[in-house]
Amino acid sequence: MSKRTLSKFGAAALLIGLVVAGYIVINQMSRDKARAAAAANGPPAVPVTIAIAEARDVPVLIRGLGNVQAYKTVAIRSRVEGQIVKISFEEGQNVKAGDQLFQIDPRPFQAMLDQAAANLKKDEAQLEGAQLDLNRYGKLLPTGFQSKQSWDQQKATVDALRASIDADKAQIDNAKLNLSFADIRAPIDGRTGQRLVDLGNMVAANQNTTLVTITQIKPIFVNFTVPQYANHNLRKSQANHPLTVTAYSADDHYKLAEGELTLIDNQIEAQTGTLRLKATFANTDEQLWPGEFVNVRLELSMRKDAVTVPQRVVMQGANGAYAYVIKPDNTAERRVIEIESTQDGYTVISNGIAVGEKVVLDGQYRLSNGSPVRIDQPTTAPADSGRKS
Repeated sequence: MSKRTLSKFGAAALLIGLVVAGYIVINQMSRDKARAAAAANGPPAVPVTIAIAEARDVPVLIRGLGNVQAYKTVAIRSRVEGQIVKISFEEGQNVKAGDQLFQIDPRPFQAMLDQAAANLKKDEAQLEGAQLDLNRYGKLLPTGFQSKQSWDQQKATVDALRASIDADKAQIDNAKLNLSFADIRAPIDGRTGQRLVDLGNMVAANQNTTLVTITQIKPIFVNFTVPQYANHNLRKSQANHPLTVTAYSADDHYKLAEGELTLIDNQIEAQTGTLRLKATFANTDEQLWPGEFVNVRLELSMRKDAVTVPQRVVMQGANGAYAYVIKPDNTAERRVIEIESTQDGYTVISNGIAVGEKVVLDGQYRLSNGSPVRIDQPTTAPADSGRKS
């Protein structure tokens, strides 16, 4: 290869190198420019939704698990022996005190009553004759035509007949009582349960055979327990005003009824560290049913103008609870907060957030302190707790 050819090849290689170097320099300058522009504009804004901290009147509540108990329960049993000849109610029927439930064959008891009445008449007739004889003996005694012994014997006969009459009257009362027991009636207002004995069966007196059970459910009780630490505030609040108790369904979604606390037990159960309470409900709509388990909320007092935020605003970190507050320059401030209580989808804030401040409702997990934000929705309704009245 000639020197001239080598010289041309070297010039071409040099030209190519210069072009490549220029491209690299230009590309690097473009990248630097883009980085500088990005740095000037700042990090991208994080989309969030927000809520406004509000002042609310929030009840101070104690929660517990309760069991519904009938106001009264009566097991209907027979007090006399006999055959059931009539049933005057349907299972599950509401009855009033005095309504007939069962009729036991009354004829044997009527016969005993008639017999006792006949014995009374017989003894009364005998007493009348014996008394006349006693009066005659008394008149003849001074004349000597009757002895003192005969008069004493006749007086004893009269006394015996009077005692027989008293016994007859007692038998009549007993027969009337048994006859009334054959007519079995409801002792209380309430609702009948399942009938346990059918028409035509024989029943015995004073045995444990229950014919039907009646439960009074208007009003009705709810028994429940609360932790022992609530005892002092509970009694203090009850001394000031009647305490309202609200019963919710077992899944805590539906409000069933409102009642009033009527009993604070006289001791704390040492094994469980709980205090037993009882509330009374009018239950006019029969929302509460005996044996049912319910969630109970006991209202001690009302916290006025408490600062509240939706429950999902609150985050948990290594140092406790915190929330992101939106500052006027649309940046997020991570703020440590103190929580007083959480209920019905709201959290009561005792320190850290003021009424009217904007708090992040959704999008917290992409934020850090000072992050710019883009508010997608100016305000958002609090999270629905899912509870229905």
